Amino acid sequence: MNYIIRPCEEKDLPELIELCAAHAEYEKNEYSKEGKLEGLRGAIFGKVKQLNCWIVEIDGKAEGFTTYTFDFSTWDAAPFLYMDCLYLNENCRGKGIGADIMERIREEARKNNCQNIQWQTPEFNARAIKFYVGLGSTGKQKMRFFLQP
Repeated sequence: MNYIIRPCEEKDLPELIELCAAHAEYEKNEYSKEGKLEGLRGAIFGKVKQLNCWIVEIDGKAEGFTTYTFDFSTWDAAPFLYMDCLYLNENCRGKGIGADIMERIREEARKNNCQNIQWQTPEFNARAIKFYVGLGSTGKQKMRFFLQP
């Protein structure tokens, strides 16, 4: 399968929103497309870049994406890369694309002197957990909380 992993362009935003909706459904979450175009445009392409995004393109169509940010760990007293999302449409899974993305994420973390890479996946996502463990990553049990401002 021929694919390209490239930085997201503004023209990709409608497809990115569709991929986000598919990702949310896959992880059994609600997702509203309302306000997402403006929010993602500002975060990815604004004066102050808040979010990095790569698109997986196959035959001119966005079939997957990953997003990440850089943060700082108090405990490690060092920066880390936080991978917010990694999603591939079903037809793209198991073809080495995810491993390619993760290697590029590792390169990005090294380039930016990050102590480590962090991300999360639902406990029920056994396929993703097997994939991540197969890369040599280790899991840490935590509970994620949400609070409205």
